[in-house]
Amino acid sequence: MLKYILIFASALAIAIGSIPFLKRIAVRWHFTDKPDIRKIHTKPVPLLGGIAIYLGCVIALFLFDRFYIPQLISILIGATLVSFLGLWDDRQALRPFLKLAGQCLAASIPVLSGIQVHFLHHPLLNVIVSLLWIIGITNAMNLLDNMDGLSGGVAMVASIFFFLLAVMNGQYLVASLTAALLGACIGFLYYNLNPANIFMGDTGSLFIGFMLSMVGIKLRFPHNTDLITWMIPVIVLGVPIFDTVLVVISRLRRGLNPFTNPGKDHLSHRLVAMGATRREAVLILYLVCCGLGVIGMFIMHANIFEAYLTGGLLLVLAIFTLWRLERVEV
Repeated sequence: MLKYILIFASALAIAIGSIPFLKRIAVRWHFTDKPDIRKIHTKPVPLLGGIAIYLGCVIALFLFDRFYIPQLISILIGATLVSFLGLWDDRQALRPFLKLAGQCLAASIPVLSGIQVHFLHHPLLNVIVSLLWIIGITNAMNLLDNMDGLSGGVAMVASIFFFLLAVMNGQYLVASLTAALLGACIGFLYYNLNPANIFMGDTGSLFIGFMLSMVGIKLRFPHNTDLITWMIPVIVLGVPIFDTVLVVISRLRRGLNPFTNPGKDHLSHRLVAMGATRREAVLILYLVCCGLGVIGMFIMHANIFEAYLTGGLLLVLAIFTLWRLERVEV
């Protein structure tokens, strides 16, 4: 446990300590997010907060977690690649095809090194699902980064539950990854909660999405069957997954490209349109994420009937909520 405390504390300290310097660099090098009709902030805000999250995670892991170096290296190479793509996109918007190609390359690095799902019991299907999961969660966290404190806070809550699940099942690499991500996200949130004075940018949102997708794949539950436990990462990350599905369906229904036409039509924006303040909308989604984390921990001990009944009820609730939110004018 001491190792996890050291990883968490060092990631936290590095993130908090580096952000004031990164804010000055962002302003000097014009890494700022300027307001426009599609955004909710009214003045330029420095980017590069994602670099603090990246540095906190990577340095903490290399300092205190050397036992799983081969797997750790493949994960961090992929995460570094998506972070670089995000930094490039923050500076000069990338073409969607180039961004997707880079994400596919980054995802293939850990998958080809053996980090992939196994519940389908067919090598090719496992590879395909692993790639789709990594790319999907990476972009889901990127899309979720649309309100102060939201993406970083959801990553924080998900990391807490993934850490608990990992420790309870002896998953030491996962526990180290989540301890580092948790510390870095908390350090970033110190500056990013409403009203934010720095954003993580694509550099950070793609990084935390990639890391969370890796955690979801690496988690193992030796005391239950794969027929059940595949649901757990999906449920814990239900908020970004639901937000992505909502946005894609909404924009396709309106004849818009869901990935190249950003707007104020996310889950958080719809909560604000229903009467919540921005802070309240973010806190509501934190609470939803906590609730899903608790359900994920229940699923870990459930039998097949209990697990699929719970999953089915969540799916029905999600469909009803999606239908209800689609009726909200934004």
